[in-house]
Amino acid sequence: MKDLRLPLERARRDHLYRRPLVLDSPQQPEMVVAGRPMLGFCSNDYLGLAADARVAEAFHRGIDRWGSGSGAAHLVTGHSRAHEQLEQELADFTGRERALLFSSGYMANLAVITTLSGRGDTLIEDRLNHASLIDGGRLCGARLRRFPHADLAAAGKQLQNATGETLLAVDGVFSMDGDLADLPALADLCRRHQAWLMVDDAHGLGVLGSTGGGSLEHWRLDAQQVPVLMGTLGKAFGTAGAFVAGSEALIETLIQEARTYIFTTALPAAVAEATRSSLKILRKERWRRERLQELVEKFREGAARLGFALPASTTPIQPLIAGSAETALEWSGLLAEQGILVTAIRPPTVPRGSARLRITFSASHTDEHLQRLLAALERLRP
Repeated sequence: MKDLRLPLERARRDHLYRRPLVLDSPQQPEMVVAGRPMLGFCSNDYLGLAADARVAEAFHRGIDRWGSGSGAAHLVTGHSRAHEQLEQELADFTGRERALLFSSGYMANLAVITTLSGRGDTLIEDRLNHASLIDGGRLCGARLRRFPHADLAAAGKQLQNATGETLLAVDGVFSMDGDLADLPALADLCRRHQAWLMVDDAHGLGVLGSTGGGSLEHWRLDAQQVPVLMGTLGKAFGTAGAFVAGSEALIETLIQEARTYIFTTALPAAVAEATRSSLKILRKERWRRERLQELVEKFREGAARLGFALPASTTPIQPLIAGSAETALEWSGLLAEQGILVTAIRPPTVPRGSARLRITFSASHTDEHLQRLLAALERLRP
């Protein structure tokens, strides 16, 4: 029997051991962590909707009407009118024929890849794609080819050498670096090589574009250019779950064949009701996206004055590269001493040698919050 203690000891020795934080407050910039007040800059609650009173009220109304659980998978008795209405509204939001709900982004990505790719096919991915896309590639049985991050020439060569049905899957916004995939160029490559293009826009939807349409709105791409779109609801939407949006044929195929849809209990209908509320707010309150951009610009200016060289990112994800896991932990600890919460991101989440502080912003952050962060970062001045 494998001795599980050895890899645990190795993780501690290499500064890679992880522990969950215990929050004693709602998800918001000023929170209480293990009984201690902290100012957080590491949440994906980009629009500040996770604790919005209107979304919470919709959740309460959903519980009053539908109860606390869905009870079954969508194809049994778990699919309520609330789920159906949310799927229709997400389809309208994304400009697609249909949308299909999943319990998580991980399950949504596994569903698409294992349904569209199999033995004899080729799956092509950016090397910095989210783990769920990579795991889907390992499970589906297709030839998995990964190109160096953002290397369009390498992606083009892999498309040229692909066999069988070909799917190219990529993050719209890369979750650890905050940079955008060059979707227009990738869409053109896929068109020329008759390949499917799938975009995981978990960190783009709600954040980018004048109406929050994400990476595709930012690049002005349509459903013909990007036939498969995945979005999560636990980030900018402030609730939970995920969806895939696409053609009628794509969604019906997922319903019939995707194992992570068929064999999973549906999200509670109350979550769907809460998400319907957050979607309305997201589309209407453009100031939230404008506030995010203002915060990002002010932060980058302040960080530059302190001597930090930040990677190119115009999104709320602003990585501060430490290099080693030990240094990232040290930096995180120095900020925590000042009441600032930014968790250290270490391998295997990021490549070895690129451990970092992943600083993220919310529309709920104030200018005072930003100044507190910049003042705390002075202790890390390079």
